[in-house]
Amino acid sequence: MNLEPMSRTDIESVVKDAIDDAVDFVESEIAADRIKAQRYFDGEVDIGEEDGRSKVVATKIRDVVRAIKPSLMRVFLNTDKAVEFTPRGPEDVAMAEQATKYVHYVFNSLNGFNILSDLFHDALVKKSGIAKVYWEDYQEAESYELTNLNDNELALLVNEEGVEVMEQATEMSIEVDESGMEMQMPRHSVKIQRQVNMGKACIESVPPEEFFVDSNATSLEEAYVVVHRTEMRVGDLVAMGFDFDQVSELSSLQHSDSFAEEEEFERRGHNIDDPENVKDPSMRIVAVSEAYMKMDIDGTGIPQMHKFILGGNKYELLDYEPWGEIPFAVFEVDPEPHTFYGRSLADILFDEQDAATAMLRSVLDNIALTNSPRTEIVDGQVNVDDLLNNEIGGVVRVKQNNTITPLAVPFVAGQTLGAIQYFDEEIQTKTGVSKASMGLSPDAMQSTTATAVQATVSAAAGQVEVMARNLAEGGMKRMFKLLLKLIIENCSDEKMMRVVGSQYQPIDPRSWNAEMDIGVNVGLGTGREDQKMSALMQALQMQMQIIQNYGPMNGIVTITQVRNTLSDLLAINGIRNSDRYFTPMTPETEQMMLQQMQQMQQQQGGAEGQYFVQAEQIKAEAKMRSDQLKLQLEAQKAIAQDDRERDKLDQELLLAVAEYLGKYNVAVDVEKIKQMQAQPRYPAEVPTQAVVGSRF
Repeated sequence: MNLEPMSRTDIESVVKDAIDDAVDFVESEIAADRIKAQRYFDGEVDIGEEDGRSKVVATKIRDVVRAIKPSLMRVFLNTDKAVEFTPRGPEDVAMAEQATKYVHYVFNSLNGFNILSDLFHDALVKKSGIAKVYWEDYQEAESYELTNLNDNELALLVNEEGVEVMEQATEMSIEVDESGMEMQMPRHSVKIQRQVNMGKACIESVPPEEFFVDSNATSLEEAYVVVHRTEMRVGDLVAMGFDFDQVSELSSLQHSDSFAEEEEFERRGHNIDDPENVKDPSMRIVAVSEAYMKMDIDGTGIPQMHKFILGGNKYELLDYEPWGEIPFAVFEVDPEPHTFYGRSLADILFDEQDAATAMLRSVLDNIALTNSPRTEIVDGQVNVDDLLNNEIGGVVRVKQNNTITPLAVPFVAGQTLGAIQYFDEEIQTKTGVSKASMGLSPDAMQSTTATAVQATVSAAAGQVEVMARNLAEGGMKRMFKLLLKLIIENCSDEKMMRVVGSQYQPIDPRSWNAEMDIGVNVGLGTGREDQKMSALMQALQMQMQIIQNYGPMNGIVTITQVRNTLSDLLAINGIRNSDRYFTPMTPETEQMMLQQMQQMQQQQGGAEGQYFVQAEQIKAEAKMRSDQLKLQLEAQKAIAQDDRERDKLDQELLLAVAEYLGKYNVAVDVEKIKQMQAQPRYPAEVPTQAVVGSRF
């Protein structure tokens, strides 16, 4: 078989057959369960009822869905980062953090709460919630009024692309030219409208009856065809670039698809107007189908993903183009392996709602018959009108005594209540929803140990956590990954993103890695605030110990991480605006703080050096003064010693003179000897002025 490019007719035929098969599969195998689930959620059952008997319905499915949904919303919205992009290498760390913050900002700006609420509701009731992530290009008109324009300025303005002149006025004014001559010159005033091309990311919760896959599909990636079939107005298709004459002749889906119409009716709760009654042709509703499937259009032997747009219920091919990734994310609470559609809570509880309804009706009927039993009368002996009058104290006329006999009905409702309780426990086992686990029945567990209470609550929370994990791993991760790719592919310039508080920084999504890994921060272990609080407190203590022992540049804990811990502690308690209590912190701010600390330490180190030098100088001066004092003391000691020696010499001289006079009668020149002793007494090495002028 030779490979050849496919013609437009061949393409239309292949896509049409694929859509027909997918629609037949969903309508025959899936739509009936979804219609039944919606009916049961609205308080209907398929079991019969009798005239004159109770028609009450035990709304078990609705009660369980309404009990679980707030827990799921709290799990996903109790954190600022339900999902988080993780870097594949060191170079991706900064961009992963920026991408996480910016994508969450975009999601919240698209009213993420309502989107998740709709998706979770569809997943709980109708097997799956379908999110469609796409980029919408549109034009925005901006009006300006300009005055005092000359001819050249006016021509330059009106010839600019996207500018439309709404109003224009011209006046003549007298002006002086360069040569000093007066001349009349036209001056223009215009009102213009400029068309600015804009674009934005969009997330839409697709009604389940508008979404189709083929019967062999096990996932979006493995599906042969994925179809979004909806209805649009002719004017919307014309705005997308299609020819009015072509799209105005397309048919709608009304009265052509019984299952889709019935499912939409059950969802809305009422019929909608016939679109054929619209008089304005541009406002007429027509069917539009978007099909995503791989096809070898060019005859290369390798099929490529394409997007096909078809109109009407006959699937007329309007346009097609190569496409990247299928723009849908599927949310399921109980996925079934190896198949596309899983189970909803409604699928699990159909029989329980029927059984609970039958028992509840029997209890009410028994109570009613016990309180107002049927009556046996003797025909012709009792006034029937008086008997049928239920007025308290009313009179019943009889012709003979004992002609009225109540048919006593035994009260057995008390025994039936045990069976009702059993079915309630079965529902609790399947869904994890009970009054005890929700904290609504403290009396039921007042005699139970704390460990048993915690086990009961944990078991119930585990059911919700598994549902949350399935929703996160299945739909949430894919939805955010699609949103990231849209932002990267369609961003044309830098954006300003708020970092913390009033701090903003420029970011360029075009430089981000679209293949970054993505993780979820919700699911198993995330539904227990007391445990998270305890874990965060322990983490904070360890962080502070590390910083105290090893300083702020320890390589394990940063000031930013401590700030994040404090913010998470407040968030668990419902306080989102942590900036009111702790100054916003970023890695850049922390780096500046550390640099300032280093500078202060260096300055302190320089001051300490100066203090050391001054101290050494003081010590040197003190030592010098001490040495001088020591010299002075030694000099004084030497003088005192010399004085004692000379006094001794004087005494010895006198004794010697006396001895010579006595022995030899010889005269001694005592005065001369004393003059010799009167020579300076200071040591030669210690001048007198040094001692007298010394600094003490």
